[in-house]
Amino acid sequence: MGDNRAELRYVGGMRARFQVVSSLVVGSALLAGCGAGANVSADGLALRRVVVYRNGVGYYERAGHVADDQVRFRMRASEVGDFLATLAVIERGGSSVRSASFPLHTDEDDDAEPTPPSPMPGMPCPPPPAPRKPRDADPLRTVVLELDGKAHELEVGYISATPVWRPSYRLVIGKDGADLQGWGIVQNLSGEDWHDVSLSLVAGAPLAFESTLGTPVVPERPTVTDSGEVISAVPHAETTLEQRASAPMAPPPPSPAAEAPAMAEAMDASAAVAGPPGKAMLKRAMPRPGAAGGGLGGVGMAMGAMPAGAPPPRPSPMVAPSAPRNLSALAAVAVEGGATRYDLPHSVTVPDKSATMVLLVSKHVPGEAIFLFAPDGGVPASQSHPFRVARFQNQTGGLLERGPIAVFEQGAFLGQGMVDPLPLAATATVPFALERSLAVESERSFGEEGARVAHVEALQLVIERDASSRAKYRVKNGGDTLAKLLVKHLRAPGTRLFEPPKGTEENVGTGSALVPVEVAPNATAELVVDERQAITRPVDWLTPLADEAVRAYFGDKRAEPTAAAALKAAWEVRTALVAAVEERKKLGDEQRELEGANDETRKNLKTLEKNKGAGDLRDRLTQRLAKNATRLDEITRRVVELDLQINERRVRFQDLLRGVRISKPLTPA
Repeated sequence: MGDNRAELRYVGGMRARFQVVSSLVVGSALLAGCGAGANVSADGLALRRVVVYRNGVGYYERAGHVADDQVRFRMRASEVGDFLATLAVIERGGSSVRSASFPLHTDEDDDAEPTPPSPMPGMPCPPPPAPRKPRDADPLRTVVLELDGKAHELEVGYISATPVWRPSYRLVIGKDGADLQGWGIVQNLSGEDWHDVSLSLVAGAPLAFESTLGTPVVPERPTVTDSGEVISAVPHAETTLEQRASAPMAPPPPSPAAEAPAMAEAMDASAAVAGPPGKAMLKRAMPRPGAAGGGLGGVGMAMGAMPAGAPPPRPSPMVAPSAPRNLSALAAVAVEGGATRYDLPHSVTVPDKSATMVLLVSKHVPGEAIFLFAPDGGVPASQSHPFRVARFQNQTGGLLERGPIAVFEQGAFLGQGMVDPLPLAATATVPFALERSLAVESERSFGEEGARVAHVEALQLVIERDASSRAKYRVKNGGDTLAKLLVKHLRAPGTRLFEPPKGTEENVGTGSALVPVEVAPNATAELVVDERQAITRPVDWLTPLADEAVRAYFGDKRAEPTAAAALKAAWEVRTALVAAVEERKKLGDEQRELEGANDETRKNLKTLEKNKGAGDLRDRLTQRLAKNATRLDEITRRVVELDLQINERRVRFQDLLRGVRISKPLTPA
């Protein structure tokens, strides 16, 4: 249960000593009571405090004066293990605790005849039945706390299985934010009434497990024979992490719980409400039956039938639930050890086998009602229509647990949703209805963008590019008001958002992003979400991608100076080399075209040899052939010159690059 010192409180002005019972002496079995009984009870130690967690256990504190040398705790057999594993004692006066004894359950207990239960003082027990009944699945046991004297002032704390408390919320949306109310529903199945106890609810689930300290365990032992030892299991290794000395931590800020009572009393002095606040707040928060449009009123309306012929009642103005005026009735919120605790400021009585609903928080928080496009397989229409959602920020001072929420606006009930666990300062977006006046279409396109130097070594160039995935959303607004929409864009693993629209919220845990867009009345708007992922590939130094990547590198101020200077010098040679290569390629293409044309001309001349009337045509073809031959001679001479230049510049380019080393790319700006 974490640090028990946070749960066991010392009484001011009295010298207290904290002791965890460590000596357990096995005693005889003592059955107590003749009825169902409480899960855990003790004579002389009244229940003073209950802390309910969200992990199926509750922390209980009992205190009182003991004028004997023993304290007997009666409990269910299933509770013995948890009780012994978490029992803690505060001795405020008197002698010390010696030991605690508890009964053991053995196989003989299943075969023994049932023993008539011993009557409790002042409570008659029915006579035992004649026929033998099956053994109780969870009988009562007694744990005896042995004291070394009399007259003790004791406080004890322990955990016991307890139903989780459940939250419920109301959100009233206004023009300048929203009013958030948080309620807690506590169920008492402990077998006893919680009368005037200090009640706390913890939003969090500290590690807790079911203990079996009350069950005898005889471990198996290894067998040793003449042939050698037999090891029953492979030993587990131990790992020790390296620890380094760190600077002293700054003192923690004061807990909000210490400031809450003073603030609440100051505000309560100017605005007090008579009577118990719980029922009054619940009455104001519930819809008024019969009100038009699910309106809310401050006074309930009778459900009886109207007299015949009576005029219809005039509709009363819709009034939204108001915040409580008695702020001292709210729980004090404290965050300790990573868990949020709600401490009720007044004592609470919760009868056995009943539930109580208590008001925990009431806070004005940033909030609004907008739209969310988030396709859900369970709602087929959401593939093309957005949800209406309520958005609010948790400014209550602690964690909000998962629970249902009712949404109101302008005195009308809008719908219900479910709030997931919401940390402090986080924002919740809760769908509560589907909006068909808005329609959304989407499409995707893919491509590659940019080029960056990723790696250079041994004259090999590797560049980095961005594989781009663009999602285009087209939103149509058929309403007559401006629509503010959030698009839930599912993120591709390993990608990053490129220049996202202002106000985009990335949710790493859900692998999505909420991207805002506004649509004018009776209009259409487009939203483009660009995701990019880096990919690497080797390229030739003379390609356009290499030119883009290298120029970007030595033009970046973050580049390594030596590598950038070498690349810049080499790139001057590379520019001349590329120009020579491109000219050589063009001349080669022209040479092949001329040679092909000459072959065609020679074939035509051979065909016209016996045609005496085609003399003029033969002359023109002969002149063309001679002209092409002259051009081919020029191309041949230039190609030879270019080949020499290319070879010379290539060698020089490689020499300048030979010492360049780049191990990682620069991050995109």
